[in-house]
Amino acid sequence: MRTTGTTRLVRGVVAAALAATAALVPATAATASSADVVLGTPHARAHAHNDYEHQRPLLDALQHGFTSVEADVWLIDGELRVAHESRQTRPGRTLESLYLAPLRDVVRAGGGRVYPGWDGTFQLLVDIKSDGERTYAAVERALAAYPEVFVRYADGQVHGGPVQAVISGNRPLATMTAARERYGFYDGRSGDVRSGRPTTLMPLVSESWTTMFSWRGSGSMPAAQRTRLRDYVAQAHASGYRVRFWNTPDSAGAAREAVWRELLAAGVDHINTDDLAGLDRFLAANGG
Repeated sequence: MRTTGTTRLVRGVVAAALAATAALVPATAATASSADVVLGTPHARAHAHNDYEHQRPLLDALQHGFTSVEADVWLIDGELRVAHESRQTRPGRTLESLYLAPLRDVVRAGGGRVYPGWDGTFQLLVDIKSDGERTYAAVERALAAYPEVFVRYADGQVHGGPVQAVISGNRPLATMTAARERYGFYDGRSGDVRSGRPTTLMPLVSESWTTMFSWRGSGSMPAAQRTRLRDYVAQAHASGYRVRFWNTPDSAGAAREAVWRELLAAGVDHINTDDLAGLDRFLAANGG
């Protein structure tokens, strides 16, 4: 793994995540996680899709320099359980144990930053899978318990923090818009780029790649689709929104790298992948 002057060992940050993970992964994976966590060189554009499916949620992403991670949550028996499907949820494997408490410990160890020396804001994308209103209210309560970690909106202003929580999935737009105080920010869609919503509410727009583009990385990107991609990103950026696509090709090979190169060239802010090591290598080699 690459190291820099800002890379360091983070001691004691993994306890909560390990406790939640140990019973759900092979013993070798759980015991391997007990080692100190090494922070990789941060990649401003690296987004860990379905991050919780890795052996060490959050922690593996940090080792590969990811600055955005995604967690699907279900409100079940009063817990914000993390899993892709409700049948996969387990008691104790929660947003707090896998993400919130470990992020707090990393931030404390880093002197108020996730990656010391990196001036960007880390993103926690919370994808609500259960009832939007009830689950969002529970997410807000959970985030509010970590005020030193999360960016906060209050009375028309955004107050900085090392991590911004963005709410995707079943997002209660009216509730979030009306709130005078909140820790959650809204994840828009491509149709929202012209909405005029303020970045104090909607800092991010996400869309399925296949909704907008048919090209999957084979051969050169058609000129019309490349123009559409770059125009879309430029328009979003002009309104202050960051851009993310999901459902991009993610099988290792030339097609995936071709798509990643186009995303990088167009200025897409968050490149989506399940392959942490693969994107780490790509961005290191391509200045991302």
